[in-house]
Amino acid sequence: MKGIILAGGLGTRLYPLTRVTNKHLLPIGPFPMIYYPLQTLINGGIKDIIVICGPEHSGHFLNLLRSGREFGVKLSYEVQDKPTGIAHALSLAEDFVGKDDITVILGDNIFEDNFIFLDFKEGAKLFLKKVPDPERFGVAELEKDAIKNIVEKPKEPKSNYAVTGLYQYDNKVFEVIRSLNPSSRNELEITDVNNAYLKQNKVRHQIVKGYWSDAGTIETLARANELVRSKR
Repeated sequence: MKGIILAGGLGTRLYPLTRVTNKHLLPIGPFPMIYYPLQTLINGGIKDIIVICGPEHSGHFLNLLRSGREFGVKLSYEVQDKPTGIAHALSLAEDFVGKDDITVILGDNIFEDNFIFLDFKEGAKLFLKKVPDPERFGVAELEKDAIKNIVEKPKEPKSNYAVTGLYQYDNKVFEVIRSLNPSSRNELEITDVNNAYLKQNKVRHQIVKGYWSDAGTIETLARANELVRSKR
């Protein structure tokens, strides 16, 4: 099992904070944001991890995280030249992954829960969280405790269960990504990857029990700081 942290993008919703550094290096409590997804992977048993980042501040990640020895893991790095979607960023890890399966986490996602990743077998596994504002996320429509469909940022969500930025895929995910067409935003969307697995009836899910927050806006960055502070 290999781990992938997706930490690209320009972080425009956090301007002017992100004019001088990548959003994933901003502080959450006493640590840089990227420490939290890194620790989520480590707690789940993953020791070989790649960080996908943009070219603007790639050296900052290397200076901060180095080889990963401090964390007891091996870290690699890859640059996404242009922010053309989460699925595209994921595709850049194909050579690193080899024949392994993967656990992917977005670099701005903060989880309270600990997860077990090494029991994953095949298909895809998604982690859902009930939220008050599902229209901000990819939303899972559930039927008889199974995911029926996923809609990205729906105006009228059919459930309150957001698909968090934590995913597990088998090695066939790279074939799935190659079959995708760019969205209206001219990006390769992770929701399209998940729906491709749904069409094959190969998606399992787990409900996140503890707090979860992304930290991609001023409001959610502040919320993530409050959540972390309240648990320290």
